[in-house]
Amino acid sequence: MDGDDFAGKAAAEAKGMNPGLIVLLVVGVPLLAFLIANYVLYVYAQKNLPPRKKKPVSKKKLKREKLKQGVPVPGE
Repeated sequence: MDGDDFAGKAAAEAKGMNPGLIVLLVVGVPLLAFLIANYVLYVYAQKNLPPRKKKPVSKKKLKREKLKQGVPVPGE
């Protein structure tokens, strides 16, 4: 084994694509596309969809909140 043979093998391997790079591209590109699409849909929904309707607060909860704040509840 002389040094010339080793240098020839290294040059042949360097010409092909790195397997780590291939895996990174196969996993990274779809993941990046998914995240960008999610962001675009989120921005679209924020602009175009109406805000959610809030659930009505029960009278019992209103009474409890007023008592916490120290406001006298009417009728008592």
